[in-house]
Amino acid sequence: MMHNALRAEKPEIHLDGHHLSTDEVYRVSTVWEGARLDLAEDAVLRMKKSLQVKDDLIASGIPIYGVTTGFGDSSSRQISPEKTVALQRNLLRFLRVGTGPVAPDEIIRATMLIRANCAARGHSAIRQEPIRLILEMLHHNILPQIPERGSVGASGDLAPLSYLAASLTGEGTVIYRGERMPAAEALRAAGLQPVELQAKEGLALVNGTSFMSAYLTLAFAEARELAWCAELCTAMAAEVRESSKDQFTAFPHINKPHPGQITSAENIRQILEGSALIGADADLRGGGMGEGVSYRELERGIQDPYSIRCAPHVIGVLRDTLQWSEQWITNEINSSNDNPLFDAESSAVHNSGNFYGGHVAQAASALAAAVASVGDLLDRQVQLLVDPKFSLGLPANLIAPVKATDPTAGLHHGFKGAQIAASALTAEALHLTMPVSSFSRSTEAHNQDKVSMGTIAARHARTAVHLISEVTAIHLVALCQAADIIGADKLGPHTARAYSHLRSVVPFVQEDRPLDEEFQQTAKLLIDGSLRRNVMAS
Repeated sequence: MMHNALRAEKPEIHLDGHHLSTDEVYRVSTVWEGARLDLAEDAVLRMKKSLQVKDDLIASGIPIYGVTTGFGDSSSRQISPEKTVALQRNLLRFLRVGTGPVAPDEIIRATMLIRANCAARGHSAIRQEPIRLILEMLHHNILPQIPERGSVGASGDLAPLSYLAASLTGEGTVIYRGERMPAAEALRAAGLQPVELQAKEGLALVNGTSFMSAYLTLAFAEARELAWCAELCTAMAAEVRESSKDQFTAFPHINKPHPGQITSAENIRQILEGSALIGADADLRGGGMGEGVSYRELERGIQDPYSIRCAPHVIGVLRDTLQWSEQWITNEINSSNDNPLFDAESSAVHNSGNFYGGHVAQAASALAAAVASVGDLLDRQVQLLVDPKFSLGLPANLIAPVKATDPTAGLHHGFKGAQIAASALTAEALHLTMPVSSFSRSTEAHNQDKVSMGTIAARHARTAVHLISEVTAIHLVALCQAADIIGADKLGPHTARAYSHLRSVVPFVQEDRPLDEEFQQTAKLLIDGSLRRNVMAS
């Protein structure tokens, strides 16, 4: 599905366990209300076949992990078939040990969709009824309250997903119509019936990577927007510095042929098309102090600082990380990340470790590192704007200078605080780049003796994205301020549209005022894609 399809309204999605896209997850979780979701016919058929295999194996008396045995280190204890329902009920109760803040609504919606798609693959021996109830709850926006913390990402997201599974049975707490209430009350108000989970069904709902995948999928979608926003920032920074376009021309980048770097340089060139502030591809700065070289060119020197000149290289790392991680994420959200799995072709049950979140952890840590590096780049670009030693004639802190005799002289400090905040946010994002998978802990009496920490890594990735979206917002507002000072009418067509869109949210800073809410509003315009769509509209 194309990226621009994020704006499409209310398509039907028939889950089959194989074709769910990252864009569809993003739309259902953040944009689309009243989601119209269903199980594909072939998914229903596969689910029925795996159920039959499970029932036949139970009838044969063969022990099945988590069905007629205990869990984890208790798997040597056999459970009689008549106690299998109670076993699933107890599983959901002892796992509800989550702590910390409740996950954002969009994460919960994404988790529900991804978990339903896992079941639709047809190897988890779960009936349609619990999965159809998940989809109905999504349609009615009944959201189980899932604490963020408590998963080591090994047997999947056991603790987080237990809150989803419990809500299907009428236990636990949900948000419905803006109110927090017992799950049973919300289901009743929506005209829905809770389910009693049968053998294996509780385990099928909790034993997977859907919660961590939700965080990573949304972090991916938002980071993709940030990559373009960083290119916009670089283009505008080059404009207000009256830089040369040579550093973004195709020649150097095709001779270091990383696809993301080439794409980033091309995007910057595209954004700069028609700008009167940017020099020609081959200007005089490489030839010394020749005729036609402006004062600002002489002051700048032959080359821009790395944070401008190397921007395609830095942003290119993020773009290439996005490219390969999308395939990993797509694989994960279309997988049978459960255990045990039932094979209808051979009528066999397979015990494995598909609940392990290693690919999520690796992709999340790489994404966090690439995003934080871009944030560091943008923070340095902000510094170039506010520091008169490097800003090429722009006033200190981008506040219009006044005469020393003016009664307001020295009273206003412009973007001094904003630059400090940008550096603080960047440092916090950089702090999150340590791969959390390095901190595997042996748990559950050494049954889970190697764990992924994928959930923590995915949460960190999305946190890093949001921190850097705020850095980007600060930078863009500062760039609009610089554009006003040098003359916003000189901006190119694309950057002029960005300027106008942003100025509808944040007016010129004539005197000191709180900018916190304006930065937050700007950050939302970035990660939801509205700024990019406005600027690049043909």
